[in-house]
Amino acid sequence: MRQGAVYDIIKAMIKLIASDLDGTLLPPTKIMPEDTFTLIERLYERGAVFAPASGRQLPNLKKLFAPVLDKIAIIAENGGLVWRNGEIIFSAPTPAEDVLRALKEIRKIDGLYPVLSCADCAFYEDGFPKFVEVLKRSYSSEMRVGNLESVLKDNTVLKISVWDALPAAEHGGKVLPPLTAGLRTIVSGYDWVDVSAAQADKGRAFNALMENLGVRREQTVAFGDHMNDYEMLTASGKAYVTANAYPPLKALVGEEIPSNAQFGVIGKLKEILTNLQGN
Repeated sequence: MRQGAVYDIIKAMIKLIASDLDGTLLPPTKIMPEDTFTLIERLYERGAVFAPASGRQLPNLKKLFAPVLDKIAIIAENGGLVWRNGEIIFSAPTPAEDVLRALKEIRKIDGLYPVLSCADCAFYEDGFPKFVEVLKRSYSSEMRVGNLESVLKDNTVLKISVWDALPAAEHGGKVLPPLTAGLRTIVSGYDWVDVSAAQADKGRAFNALMENLGVRREQTVAFGDHMNDYEMLTASGKAYVTANAYPPLKALVGEEIPSNAQFGVIGKLKEILTNLQGN
């Protein structure tokens, strides 16, 4: 692709657009930009499917995108599962023995609070009040249990979301990877670290969705802001990172667009729609 050239949307006929939410599509207020759903509907009419790609749980994303649920696909749990047309078309659960091993290590470190994220519910143990406050704000379907290990008896865990009382990039994101060898351990936000199966990432989920839709790489676009978006960005035909993105990610991949506070993704979606309408 020519450096600095406008991506040839008309020639490629974009069919799939995936975007991270927090720090990318959503502004700092976390309120969905008002024209998002209209854009998604118009893109769909032009043959392009929009897919929110987030570390959030599936019920949360279904609720958030309820007005356009029949027109989108969803990549949830940082690539742990993909949903489309009422069905889970891809899933990469974390084996129970790996969950137990990771929990043992997480509990050794002060300031880390684990959450077991399953397809329909997130489970947590009571803890630091700030953690519980953040959790209830982040999950639309959650349950407090006396012991997280008991969750494994009747549930399949997609990932362990670890809330960090300190900046995750400087704390949990550094100390956990050596302790969770063989698993994918990555900073997914300012105060979150995700631990999941090695094969669970947004890139593999994105590829599964491409296959399901029958589209080619050059027909895809992706947006992100953090390292948990890296695989998805590299899997897409064209990658964009917001101006507020994590600096190490910006150094690795993607063309920079305005920040989430400046609605950079919305601006680019409008540009894509304009090009599709002109085709």
